[in-house]
Amino acid sequence: MRFEVLELTGDDDRSRIAAAVGSVDPQAQVTVDARARAIDVDSWLYPEEFLVALYEAGYDARIKKR
Repeated sequence: MRFEVLELTGDDDRSRIAAAVGSVDPQAQVTVDARARAIDVDSWLYPEEFLVALYEAGYDARIKKR
């Protein structure tokens, strides 16, 4: 699944996003593309579960592709 993030704030984004995704699914694979403002998550869980974690980590994200 792919998420679009409206704003990435700095160098620690990758680790903060990975931690947020990992809090929902520790087995998930996470890729952050800062230039495209995109997060790819490989997990069997629903995207909405990750939206909550990303929001709580301070990111305004949208589901771009399921």
